[in-house]
Amino acid sequence: MTIESAIEEMARKARGASSVIAKTGTDAKNKVLLSIADGLYAQTEEILKENGKDVARAKELGLTGAMIDRLTITEETIRSMGEGLTEVSRLADPVGAVGESWIRPNGLQVSRMRIPLGVIGIIYESRPNVTIDAAGLCLKAGNAAILRGGSEAFHSNQALSHIIQQALGTHGLPAETIQVVNVRDRSAVYNLLKQEDCIDLIIPRGGESLIRSVVENSTIPVLKHYKGVCHVYVDEGADPDMASDICFNAKVQRPGVCNALETLLIHSAEAASVLPAIAVRLRKAGVEIRGCPKTMHILPDATPAAESDWPEEFLDLILAVKIVGSMDEAIAHIGRYGSNHTETIVTANYQRARRFLREVDASVVLVNASTRFNDGGQLGLGAEIGISTSKLHAFGPMGVEELTTTKFVVFGDGQIRE
Repeated sequence: MTIESAIEEMARKARGASSVIAKTGTDAKNKVLLSIADGLYAQTEEILKENGKDVARAKELGLTGAMIDRLTITEETIRSMGEGLTEVSRLADPVGAVGESWIRPNGLQVSRMRIPLGVIGIIYESRPNVTIDAAGLCLKAGNAAILRGGSEAFHSNQALSHIIQQALGTHGLPAETIQVVNVRDRSAVYNLLKQEDCIDLIIPRGGESLIRSVVENSTIPVLKHYKGVCHVYVDEGADPDMASDICFNAKVQRPGVCNALETLLIHSAEAASVLPAIAVRLRKAGVEIRGCPKTMHILPDATPAAESDWPEEFLDLILAVKIVGSMDEAIAHIGRYGSNHTETIVTANYQRARRFLREVDASVVLVNASTRFNDGGQLGLGAEIGISTSKLHAFGPMGVEELTTTKFVVFGDGQIRE
């Protein structure tokens, strides 16, 4: 069987399975989720063994440290995946939920009911934990899914796929409800993107080049974000210790992820007193600072920032720093160079905090908190299938509810249209 025909068959089977999972009750879906979690714990040793093959190959191929970090599974990673599934199982089932209702003058009762999207194709790099997050969220939302992880995570994803298939079989659901593409050849991706008759939505997760390639080649709607150019703005009068803690966490905890801090904006009234202490702490952690001319005056040993640094997603221990004269200038800078992903203000002023929340265009805007909180698990969604900056039909972390849509349901008692 050719790759093209294999992908077409997977898509057809997923469409058939989608009608089954859409009608599956909440208890049955939750049992599958918990069975997958149990399988992860029981087969930890096998998962780590298969992941070790992928990590070793990634090092031989010279993949970046950020890619290897995303690829690596540890016992803690497995615990986190299992806990995420358990949390998803505890979430309210959105399928069938009826929202606001209203009565028309003719007596018709109108409301919206949540329904699954159908079949979702997910294309992602490195992170094998996406396999579990995506499977769990799609199942809970009543969707079938076809998952195509990166070739660098091939062995890890196959091990995780085996656990998912075992859980589906144990509880009598079609194996085709969650399918993991089992070939490394990139042509599988391009064939998947042409299955518009069977797949309703494509969600890519990975670097900007992957996402742009998916958008350019897909005949199916794509929900995406290209990159995370995230800012922290330290406002006039901000608590210096809070500012330091937030900047350090946002930049250093995991620099290779999309919600890591890339540019620090600091009000000129605070720069001389606050910036040196922040810089000392960052440098001890190995962070390279690239500063504007005003920053260079305060931190003469920093690297001068180039224009190309402001829109850059470094995904590394590199931080661009710009001193601004006002909140207006900070918001204008974010509007010009940001990516609608995550933005934070550190401030003691309630009115300026409210203004920042209103005027900054990003999927998550925070006050006095790290950018690293733009994450489905951290925001109470259980897990996330990705972060959307495209606004249609979701904006921000996508959890269970974002994997559904609504249909109108109307009750009448014999009305006819005049």
